[in-house]
Amino acid sequence: MRRGHPVGAAITRELSEWRLWWARAVVMAAAALAGLTVVAFSWAGERAFGLFAAVSAAAWWSPLLWTPLCTGAIVWATRRYAPGAAGSGIPQVMAALESGVAPDRHALFVSLRLSAAKIALTTWGLLAGLSLGREGPSVQVAAGVMLAAQRWLPRRSGVTAHGLLVAGGAAGIAAAFNTPLAGVMFAIEELSRTPEQRNSGLLLTAIVLAGVIAVAANGNATYFGIIHASAVGLGMLLPALLVTLASGLAGGLFARLLINSLNPQSGEASGMLRRRYPVRFAIACGLAVAVIGVLTDGATFGSGYSHTRATLAGADDLPAIYLLLKVIATWLTTWSGVPAGIFAPALAIGAGLGDELSRLSQYPHAPALIALGMVGFLAAVTQAPLTAFIIVMEMVDGHTMVLSLMAGALVASGVSRLLSRPLYATLSQMQLLRLPAEPAPVSAPAR
Repeated sequence: MRRGHPVGAAITRELSEWRLWWARAVVMAAAALAGLTVVAFSWAGERAFGLFAAVSAAAWWSPLLWTPLCTGAIVWATRRYAPGAAGSGIPQVMAALESGVAPDRHALFVSLRLSAAKIALTTWGLLAGLSLGREGPSVQVAAGVMLAAQRWLPRRSGVTAHGLLVAGGAAGIAAAFNTPLAGVMFAIEELSRTPEQRNSGLLLTAIVLAGVIAVAANGNATYFGIIHASAVGLGMLLPALLVTLASGLAGGLFARLLINSLNPQSGEASGMLRRRYPVRFAIACGLAVAVIGVLTDGATFGSGYSHTRATLAGADDLPAIYLLLKVIATWLTTWSGVPAGIFAPALAIGAGLGDELSRLSQYPHAPALIALGMVGFLAAVTQAPLTAFIIVMEMVDGHTMVLSLMAGALVASGVSRLLSRPLYATLSQMQLLRLPAEPAPVSAPAR
C-alpha cells in the first residue's frame, strides 16, 4: 500500500484546518480595521488642528480663553468617563502585557471603548492647540481594535490576547507613520515580552497589513517629507557628534522630567496640587501653553508637524528659544493629564535642535544634522533606538545616512540611559497602580 505524498498530505492537512483559516481571517480583518481606524484618527486630528489654527489666526487672543477651558474640560471628561485613556497610550498597552495582569483586567488599560475615547479626547486636544502627537495614542487605539477581535476567534486558535495586543500596538505605529517596518521594530523593542513562535508570522503580517492600509490611504509619502542629505563625509564627524550628544542629553533630561512630573506618588507641592485639584491644574497648564503659543506666533501649538516639514525644506527660521518653549509646551501638555503623545513633538524638537547646531557649527549641509537631531532626540526620549532609526530613515532620500542614523540613535539612547530610566516602561509600572488591590487572604481561626 502506497503512502500519500508528504507534501500533498501537508497541503490537505493545512486546508482542512478550518479553525486555522478562520483565525487568520479574523486577525487580518482586525488589522485592516485597525489601520483604517488610525487613518481616520489622523484625518480627524489634522482637521481639528487646522480649525484651531484658522480661528487663532483670525483672533490671536482666542487661545488664551479656548485652550485652558478645553484642557480643563478634557481632563474632567477623561477622569470621569475614561481614566484609562489619559497620557500617551503606550504605557497602558505595556501594562496590559504584564504577565501578572489577569485577562479580565485588560479593559482597565486597553479596550474598544477606550480606543473610541482616545480618538475623541486626543482630537479635542489638537482642536485646543495643545502640544501633542497622535502616534502614541494610535498605539492604544489600534491595540483596542485588535483585542476586540479575540471574541471572534475559534477556540484553540493559538492566538492569545498577548499576541493581539503586541500586533495592535505595533500596527498603530505602522499606520501612524506610514512605515510598516517601524511597527515591527516597535513590537520587538517595546512591546514583545514572550514571542509566540507559532503565530509570529501571522501577527507580523497583521502589523505590516495595517501599515499598508495607511500607505494605500495616504499615499507612499513620508510622514514629515524627504530629507535630502547628499554629502556625508569626514567633515560631518564633529558636527554629527555634537548633535548626537546634545540630543541624547536633552532627550534624557526630558524623559526624566516627564517621569518625575507624572509620578502619582510624588510628594512635591506641584504633584499634590495636581492630585487634589486636577481640573484647575489642567486649566493652569492650558493657559501656560496658550501664552507660550501666542508669544511664539503659534509655533509651539500642535504637534509641530508643519514646522518640522518647513525646517527640513530650509524654509523655517525660528529663533533658538523656540526649542526651549516647545519642550515646555509639550511637558505642560503631558503634565496636565490630557490624552497626548510625544512622538511628533519629539521629532519636531530634534529637528529644531539639529538645525540650530548646524548654524552654530556652520556645517553647510543642514539636512544631515537635522536628521541626526530627529533620530537622536526621539531615541533618547523613548529609549527605542531602532524604532527611531527606522522612522527617520524612511524620510532620507537615498541610503547615504543609514549607518550615521543608526549610530546616532544608539549613542543618543545610551546617553539617555545614564540620565533617566526608560520612559514608557516606568510609566507602565505607574499604570499598574490603578489595578484594584487584591483582598487579603482570610486566615483560619485558631483552635
